[in-house]
Amino acid sequence: MTAEKSSDLLLLDNQLCFALYSASNAIVRAYRPLLEQLDLTYPQYLVMLVLWQQDGVSVKQLGEQLFLDSGTLTPLLKRLDMKGLVRRERSEQDERVRVLTLTEQGKALKKQAADIPLRMRDQLHISDTQLQVLKIHCEQVQQQLHDQND
Repeated sequence: MTAEKSSDLLLLDNQLCFALYSASNAIVRAYRPLLEQLDLTYPQYLVMLVLWQQDGVSVKQLGEQLFLDSGTLTPLLKRLDMKGLVRRERSEQDERVRVLTLTEQGKALKKQAADIPLRMRDQLHISDTQLQVLKIHCEQVQQQLHDQND
């Protein structure tokens, strides 16, 4: 490899990490006005998505699904609890385990959030097929890096 070509490797425009980082930031910024209507931050929305899919998960299961540690989750879950959207309770089977359940208010919020994925898709101006391919590629990147770091 010539010196000129190896220096191209360090150009910002050639970095996959920067493309993913800037796209991720843009997505989160695009979600912000939609989520403000629900009084949710993006990480809180992710938690709610998990609970709308499967109510009654443990904090550990939630962290595994969202790739977040308990230090990040704990304050986030406290805020959702204070908003009256979730309850953090001890498991009946094992008192050491914290289980998250939706309140009636948290369940009702799902109806208000139902159109958010469609509204986000419309902002992207790409086909459903392109969107699915992009999602698959992002999941492959995440899985490869996750597997390497285990």
